[in-house]
Amino acid sequence: MTYIILVAGKGTHLQPLTLANPKSLYKLDNDTTVLQRMVRTIRKFDNEAEIVVVIGFMYEEVQKEMLMENVKFIHNPFYAVTSSIASLWFAREYLQRENVTIINGDVVCEDKLVKDIICQHTDFPYVLMDTTVTTDGKYNVQIQDNKVCVMSKILSTYSAVYASITKLDAVSSRFVLEEMEKMVNREMYNQFFEDVLVQMIFSNNFELYYKDIMDYTWTEVDQVDDLLKAKEIHQDTHII
Repeated sequence: MTYIILVAGKGTHLQPLTLANPKSLYKLDNDTTVLQRMVRTIRKFDNEAEIVVVIGFMYEEVQKEMLMENVKFIHNPFYAVTSSIASLWFAREYLQRENVTIINGDVVCEDKLVKDIICQHTDFPYVLMDTTVTTDGKYNVQIQDNKVCVMSKILSTYSAVYASITKLDAVSSRFVLEEMEKMVNREMYNQFFEDVLVQMIFSNNFELYYKDIMDYTWTEVDQVDDLLKAKEIHQDTHII
């Protein structure tokens, strides 16, 4: 399967910690960064994985750190003035694969989540969400019946927090590619790539499903507290 990991951003919420170092290179131990952990865990459960990393901020440092990890790099040179839709657009050729998983590069999770869900084949599009978080979410999901009806950073009420991982089958990935091209052509460079999914729901009655990962341990490294939780997760499920 194909995995697109988005790490181009500057990590502004963690500044000044990220002024000189990308948060994807935050050390969970002496030998493992946030990004390395995700890549190595994927390979642990999918030894044929095609892993694509979209880089931007301090991209040379990321490449150097990941030199031995057997990943493909895509450079978003406009990372400072765009958002994740632009990063995914630069990696658009990989959306034509049979199964695609899109992951924000600051996610740290237990191995079991990678094994049970992230590395599993899918026949339909879905996002990962966590119903244990229904306040102060970073990017939130509202559901109705068994489908996502909207996702946004500014929902006043919502069902769960989005876990920054999306899985697409061959058909839906091509729909995402088509809609993303339309949005980029309309100069919507500063949108999240997830806004493509929302646009498809509103405009095309796109059926986007979800999986609740409330029983798994995970975090998205966006605040200082998240750094501590990420280290705890890594220590509890250390890769041998």
